[in-house]
Amino acid sequence: MRLFLSLVPPIAIRALLLDRMQGLVAARWQSDAQLHVTLRFVGETDRHGAEALLLALGAERFTPIEARLDGFGWFDRKGRVDQLWAGLAPREPLAALHARLDRLCVRAGFEPEARKYVPHVTIARFARSTAPDPAGVTAWMASQPPLPGDPFGFDALRLMQSHVGRDGSVYETIAAFPLRG
Repeated sequence: MRLFLSLVPPIAIRALLLDRMQGLVAARWQSDAQLHVTLRFVGETDRHGAEALLLALGAERFTPIEARLDGFGWFDRKGRVDQLWAGLAPREPLAALHARLDRLCVRAGFEPEARKYVPHVTIARFARSTAPDPAGVTAWMASQPPLPGDPFGFDALRLMQSHVGRDGSVYETIAAFPLRG
């Protein structure tokens, strides 16, 4: 099974992002069910690895966390635009939670995260063969009205399973851990 740890933005934030998802040729826009903030990609594991991670997560307490939308950006892969995302700020609380979850995953037997953490919600993906020119993505971003800066909270940390299919990934919540003060 392919696992990751995430936060799901409130429905009003997801609706706002869904309204912006248009106007880029070849974009595979995310659905409402795909909108999330990945905190830690766990990767492929078996039932025993998943159980070890569930036990480790269940022993922890997670406090509430707030964020606000903070502009758009993209990731590239080998010079091609791969993903378009909406950024989140402030970065520090999300980065601290990412680091904490990385340490927890390592203690549960998983490899440490090697990539730099950038808090974001992916809103579109692009196939390698149809990836847009970065100038086109920059123009799209410049054409967007500013994202509202109102803070919002998350209800739970989620351990999710990704089922990769022909039409994109389908995400299933395996367990949710409430964020409480």
